[in-house]
Amino acid sequence: MGGVRVLLDESILLAEDEGTNPSLRSGSEALLRRLRFSKLCVAFCHQEDIPASKADFLTKTAALYSFNCISLLTSHVDNSLNELFQDRSRTGDLCVYVTSKIDEILFSELQNHNWRIILVGLGKCNGGATDKEVLFIDTLDGLLITICRLIKKEICDKSVLAVGYVMKPSREEDFAKRGAFPSCPTENGLIFVPLIFELPLASQLQGVDVILHKVTDEIISIDTNSSFNFPKGISFTTGMSELQRFLQENSDFCIVDPFSSIYPLLDRLQIQQILLGLQDFGAQCSCRLRAPHFLKVDNFNDPNLGKQLLEAKLNFPVIVKPQVACGVADAHNMALVFKYEDFANLGVPLPAILQEYVDHCSTIFKFYVLGDKVFHAVKKSMPNACVLLSLSEKTGSAPLLFNSLKTLPVAREEQLPIGSSKAIKESLDVGLIEKAANWLRERLGLTIFGFDVVIQEGSGDHVIVDLNYLPSFKEVPDSDALPAFWDAIRKKYELAKLSGQH
Repeated sequence: MGGVRVLLDESILLAEDEGTNPSLRSGSEALLRRLRFSKLCVAFCHQEDIPASKADFLTKTAALYSFNCISLLTSHVDNSLNELFQDRSRTGDLCVYVTSKIDEILFSELQNHNWRIILVGLGKCNGGATDKEVLFIDTLDGLLITICRLIKKEICDKSVLAVGYVMKPSREEDFAKRGAFPSCPTENGLIFVPLIFELPLASQLQGVDVILHKVTDEIISIDTNSSFNFPKGISFTTGMSELQRFLQENSDFCIVDPFSSIYPLLDRLQIQQILLGLQDFGAQCSCRLRAPHFLKVDNFNDPNLGKQLLEAKLNFPVIVKPQVACGVADAHNMALVFKYEDFANLGVPLPAILQEYVDHCSTIFKFYVLGDKVFHAVKKSMPNACVLLSLSEKTGSAPLLFNSLKTLPVAREEQLPIGSSKAIKESLDVGLIEKAANWLRERLGLTIFGFDVVIQEGSGDHVIVDLNYLPSFKEVPDSDALPAFWDAIRKKYELAKLSGQH
């Protein structure tokens, strides 16, 4: 299987009429960010006679993205390509030239070197033999899916799968920087390509075998006044709504993972109820695996709340979390409540889940399930309750409010009993948690998910306190995580194929 080389002409990169201050064309920056981590061999090119300001700008921009930049002479194409690609004679390579200008002489020279040509934004109205030998796309957004189709058609066998993915830009970049979304085939035969909601989905999905998504990134709002029978009450972006309709009409697509398997993780009450199924785990072990004690509340001023806390086996402090687990702005706004009076005017959205606060020596174990592989990492976490109570009293702010994605308080070394953190880490029963991970995989019907475990100080209980879909697993070394990530997607496709889904 050969490599892939992509040569981007100035005409698709530079904005028009930029005068003496060249700038990038609208939409090109997003493309360049994706190409930077695509593992494709990418370079810029320009004609020799362009203004020096443009040439300098292109060279600096190329360097910013770790690309090369050359002057491409129509009369000396062979020399220019030799300068750029020393080993261009390697057999099996796919070479692609992307431009928005028609140059029949240049095209002929490139085609003599077996290059493929993609014209952007010109349509098919220019006629002639060019139509038979050149691919036309309307915008730069369609470039990666077009290259993906060329790769599958010209240098790959039929076993290579195209994975179309959907997630917010910041999450995509986090994955891409680690090399998780290469446009060249992985060792197990996957090519990754972003699905662009601004383009017609049907045409993009014609070249895709698997869809990987973070559907919660595409939630606009959740109406908690209706019910928690998701997806009822959820408003998605137009693009995600269109994708869901398409998949309903084309059920043979392999999707990682089904929307119906993910909706329970949007509801913290359902998460707690699922975790109750783990109560029998560890019965034959020296430690117990369990869910935290919890209670759903609709009104913090309920006169029976104190009685309900006792019935739920909840003692102060308790963590107060919105029932909606993700997808809305305030889903991660939480509070640690130390006494009954703290519920007055509490700024946590209702309905809410009151969850047992487990003293755990500020040590949390983050587990990641990637197909049939289970990894874990150890991180510092919130201090024990007595430290948090002291902090709250000193600052005069009781209860303690925080956002679990931003301002989670973490213990300092001097706040921990000597040797306690080490003892907690040594007490982790990895085998027990791996059994629980396998049970959760079957129970949830998910391919890629994560959960957090704390070990209760004193009892040694292993308590699963959170559950989430498609985590970043950034704490796991890429050398371990990425092959497992790719294998999980591949095996999901193979299982779906065997079951007749695909």
